Amino acid sequence: MHCIERRFEPLRQCVARAGLVTVSAIACVALYAVVAASPLRAQAKAAETKVAPPSAAATSSETPSWFANQWSGLVRLLSAGSERGRAPATSAPPNAPAPQVTISRPIAREIIEWDEYTGRFDAVDTIEVRARLAGYLDQAHFKDGQMVDRGDLLFTIDPRPFERALDTAKAEVLAATTKVESTTKDVDRGRPLLDRRIMSEKVFDDRANLKREAEAAVKVAEAKVKSAELDLSFTRITAPIAGRIGRNLVSAGNYIVGGGAGTQTLLTTIVSQDPMHFYFDVSENNTIKYKRLAADGSLKLGEAGATVEIAIADDKGFPQAATVDFSDNRLEQTTGTLRLRAMVDNRSGLFSAGMFGRARIAGSAKYLGVMLPDEAIGTDQASKFVSVVADDGAVTRKSVTLGPIVGGMRVVRTGLSPDDWVIIKGLQRVRPGQRVNPKREPLQVSDMTPDSSSSSARQ
Repeated sequence: MHCIERRFEPLRQCVARAGLVTVSAIACVALYAVVAASPLRAQAKAAETKVAPPSAAATSSETPSWFANQWSGLVRLLSAGSERGRAPATSAPPNAPAPQVTISRPIAREIIEWDEYTGRFDAVDTIEVRARLAGYLDQAHFKDGQMVDRGDLLFTIDPRPFERALDTAKAEVLAATTKVESTTKDVDRGRPLLDRRIMSEKVFDDRANLKREAEAAVKVAEAKVKSAELDLSFTRITAPIAGRIGRNLVSAGNYIVGGGAGTQTLLTTIVSQDPMHFYFDVSENNTIKYKRLAADGSLKLGEAGATVEIAIADDKGFPQAATVDFSDNRLEQTTGTLRLRAMVDNRSGLFSAGMFGRARIAGSAKYLGVMLPDEAIGTDQASKFVSVVADDGAVTRKSVTLGPIVGGMRVVRTGLSPDDWVIIKGLQRVRPGQRVNPKREPLQVSDMTPDSSSSSARQ
């Protein structure tokens, strides 16, 4: 009997885990018990035969008694398994109260969607100061990084060689002038002699040609004087524009090279300060959007004359106004963007060339927008939804289409009415069709005006 129970132990455990006792299962188990117990019964009968051969009456009465014993054991095993796998009976929980949630109506107001871009400031004029002639640098007349005005003296090159060249050119002018005077007298003396046929025409023409050559030599000498004066003026290197000068790259006493392109010695740089340029790139999708808005007459965007607002890292909002003065004539093929440039006033000197900033452009006309805080919006895989509470407390789910963040609130483009009561707090505790205990509260909106709110451009 113990052997049979051990054979049924795996089956009893399975039945106990499942907790199922059906008529078909009992029948199958009984059949299995008969088949499994037959070898054991045969062995027991053989042993009894060796000891004492049973009578026919005993043999006939043994069979039903054995089946009865096996059946009762099987029932006990199944009963024990079903009792073991059955969960303890518990009393039904009382009706849970409806969850308490906070609901509010969306905020509806006129807004403008803004597209934000990152760009950099650049000087309107950038000058590399180089010498126009070769010579030894005599002196620098500025401090590194100071502001300079147009015409301020920056460097001087040793002028003495160029002064000597100027003196030589002036002497050549004097010699040429003297020769002109001499030849002029020769021509004046020869004219009466030519009239009286004392001088031949050939001799007179030679005198006249000498006079013209002397006059031409005067002009050449005068040109040399002007060239020498120009070279001498180039020994004084002045600021071509007003702006902030860089550091001195060449110390006094060094020989600097001037003249031909690409060979001049770089002395310093100057960048203009007011106004400044701000360059930024607009995505292809936004470029198309701006052109369509401009074609509709709604806004003037992405072209010369459009208004841009600019801010730097520590600005709150976009306090600087600028105007687009340049739009590139083609999109950059590698990035799919269009380069725009805005002109920014920099009288305060706040901006510097190379500084990064943010620009925003109105990406839509003014319209009535419906807005909610982000915590009131749920996500169901790829879709967004809000939970709306009816007058009787029933919860309904509405799919919505979202827009940008404006004034700290999320714009809901479609799917929501300004009269709907939306669950703001407790969204995780409710499901569609459930009844809730709502608490109505008005939404708190930022004090920012519609024109000072912004949205990030997706490029």
